[in-house]
Amino acid sequence: MQFHHYGYVSGEPRVQPAAGVGLDRPDELPDEVDVLIVGTGPAGMIAAAQLSQFPDVTTRIIDRRPGRLEIGQADGIQARSVETFQAFGFANRIIEEAYRITEMCFWRPDPSDPTRIVRGDRPKDDPHGISEFPHLIVNQARVLDYFAEFMVNSPSRMKPDYGYEFRGLEVTGEGEYPVAVTLTHTAGERLGQDRVVRAKYVVGADGAHSGVRQSIGCTMKGDQAFHAWGVMDVLAVTDFPDIRTKCAIQSHTGGSILHIPREGGHLFRMYVDLGEVDPKDNGAVRRTTIEQIIAKANEILHPYTLDVRHVAWHSVYEVGHRVTDRFDDVPAAEVGTRTPRVFIAGDACHTHSAKAGQGMNVSMQDGFNIGWKLGYVLSGRSPESLLATYSAERQVIAQNLIDFDKEWSTLMAKKPEEFADPAELADFYVRTAEFPAGFMTQYPPSMLVAEPVHQDLATGFPVGKRFKSAPVTRVGDANSVHLGHHHRADGRWRVYAFADAAAPGQASALTDWAAWMAGAPDSPVVTHTPTGADLDSLFDVKVVYQQPHTAFDITAVPDLFLPRSGPFQLVDYEKVYAADPEQDIFDLRGIDRAGCVVVVRPDQYVAAVLPLDATAELAAFFRQHLLVPAPQPVGA
Repeated sequence: MQFHHYGYVSGEPRVQPAAGVGLDRPDELPDEVDVLIVGTGPAGMIAAAQLSQFPDVTTRIIDRRPGRLEIGQADGIQARSVETFQAFGFANRIIEEAYRITEMCFWRPDPSDPTRIVRGDRPKDDPHGISEFPHLIVNQARVLDYFAEFMVNSPSRMKPDYGYEFRGLEVTGEGEYPVAVTLTHTAGERLGQDRVVRAKYVVGADGAHSGVRQSIGCTMKGDQAFHAWGVMDVLAVTDFPDIRTKCAIQSHTGGSILHIPREGGHLFRMYVDLGEVDPKDNGAVRRTTIEQIIAKANEILHPYTLDVRHVAWHSVYEVGHRVTDRFDDVPAAEVGTRTPRVFIAGDACHTHSAKAGQGMNVSMQDGFNIGWKLGYVLSGRSPESLLATYSAERQVIAQNLIDFDKEWSTLMAKKPEEFADPAELADFYVRTAEFPAGFMTQYPPSMLVAEPVHQDLATGFPVGKRFKSAPVTRVGDANSVHLGHHHRADGRWRVYAFADAAAPGQASALTDWAAWMAGAPDSPVVTHTPTGADLDSLFDVKVVYQQPHTAFDITAVPDLFLPRSGPFQLVDYEKVYAADPEQDIFDLRGIDRAGCVVVVRPDQYVAAVLPLDATAELAAFFRQHLLVPAPQPVGA
């Protein structure tokens, strides 16, 4: 964490100086806003948190509840999400309070006595070392709390506006704020009264029954599996030995349980198989009582017993797999003729079973994706055409999730005798680990993702996939750090220069590249950085040398990697790194020893891999989606 560059800070360093709309933020929801986000679930809150880093953009997030969520339904936090939390500055704190999954036990009927269950396979949760971050279980409400803290500490001092229910919207196409949104007060002195807020853009993160989705004519497509599950968060006394380990439990006659321990050391969740549902059921299965769910759980767990002492929450749901045809308000026939004004994210555009632990995780990546793009367009950094990439990128990802969840939930519902091999469920869990962990997302080439023609220069950083961090040594203080952990959700692009073999201070391809980046008229830094702004205000440029940190002096590196910032023009010494001899990033990530440039988007996805001498390609890439800032008036 860096601070003091604007003067000595004696208080909480996470509180950023107020700026822009944060200097005099009104408590009352304004009549006009740049972005109105509907829904304070994971998708909405991360979008708001990202937009809170753009203090010149007026963003407000509303919810019909009177206050913060207290009991969240979602609880699975995949490693990709923890990577994301690192960008928002709270990964370590949430890891400390969460339950950590390190392995999973698969229970099945005892071949010698099928009425009893016995433990089978117990694979590690991340057998392939996909991420340095763990797989966690923690209440969704706590995730939202951390995003809320990030927002209120941001330059824009953002906080949710509770007590407003979305009633409808109309894209009028008129004026600067072309979306008219009708809201109803759900709390306070104006309970029941309607009001209209006008917005430039609206993000509907308002859940599976989304009113925003209905208002723009998006339709959910998919099917119902006609299989029901009871889910309960409980405190109980039991003789089941793996009560604090994630388990998939199959019984001979009583169905299945997905068992997930929760944070705090005592609470746990069970998804209890209630069996097939008649298509003519008309929702009767949803009236299954908690007592019936507990009885079913005891039947499946035999010979073990479950004595439930307290029920924190329970519900019954039927498995369904649906995804909308688009994630914005532009019909297919109009794509390319106009830019979107309304977007949907999270459960508003994809629903599935809870057993793959994907709902909250995929939803947050939706919000992260649209958040920075809206920030760039509204702050004048990018053209409106950038916004069309949201639906193009995320709709495909949602469909991939639906396809995976269908396979996983079908396997979970199968009876033991239907498996050709008793280990089939465990094998599937291990074989597909990268997908549910959140690391199979790969965006195709677009204005934001370059063609992977130079992929061979850094095979471990696939273009379109998330930047997979690796250890390096920070030269200035000799600390061993993870390179990607310094990618903050501050809206900046990351440009990583991996040096050729020459030592710092010697003539080299890297030295030439750094000189071009710092001073050439067509350099992205020169072209797109606003006049008067810090050199690294838009591009966070870092260098990684092949030599160990003891082999050179930091003052020998080009000035590009020692930028000055703030009113005192202090030198930033945290952009120069060296390969760790014991865990060489060049070897770990297949980086060519001739060096290369890796460009990473604000949402942590690799956008391009280029040779050090491909300056024209680098400049052309950024010209696709970044505008040349308007000249500042004299004296501004």
